[in-house]
Amino acid sequence: MRPLTRGASCASGKIMEGTVKAELADEGTRIDGRRERSRSSHKRIVAAMMDLIEGGDLMPSAARVAEEAGVGLRTVFRHFDDMDSLYREISRIVTDRIWPVITAPYEAPDWRANVRDLTHRRARVFEMMLPFRLAANIKRYQSPFLMGQYAQVVTMERDLVLRLLPAEVRGDRYRVEALCAALSFQNWRAIRQDQGLSVEDSGAVVAHMVAALIRD
Repeated sequence: MRPLTRGASCASGKIMEGTVKAELADEGTRIDGRRERSRSSHKRIVAAMMDLIEGGDLMPSAARVAEEAGVGLRTVFRHFDDMDSLYREISRIVTDRIWPVITAPYEAPDWRANVRDLTHRRARVFEMMLPFRLAANIKRYQSPFLMGQYAQVVTMERDLVLRLLPAEVRGDRYRVEALCAALSFQNWRAIRQDQGLSVEDSGAVVAHMVAALIRD
């Protein structure tokens, strides 16, 4: 057998190098494909959970979520250790939706006008959050995360009312507590669910309550 010449050796080396690069590229493509499928499954699971809650199933099981998402039950728990971690993801998404409304500046020079603005914002935000907060309220006694989040949200809602009030109004304890109660999610839930009022009528009722409390 004739020994390989230097040129033949170089050619052989280039072929091997090309083969290795092709194999690495194929492996990279396979990895990227798995990652994309994983991201797709993750999004479908979250979307399925949110669709079920918005559709009235406030306590969907992992099996129901898997069925709605079109994935296996094991896939759900591969992406989420438990249902609590799924609620965390949903909480982040809902917060992203409502945050621009909550954090928009109040521009009126009169505090009463700003409180009226807050009243309209609360109606929008509470209606957007309604099914998710109802679901969270059912689960929070079994979930340290949801219980902690509930306390944080209630505190934040109260603080957003207080910061709009002048000092002389903040000193009126019963007036402040009445305002916080009128502008609370629990009040909105009671009007919408227990009294069965429409969104428009519920907003009008809350606005009427607030107007009576901020009147001179």
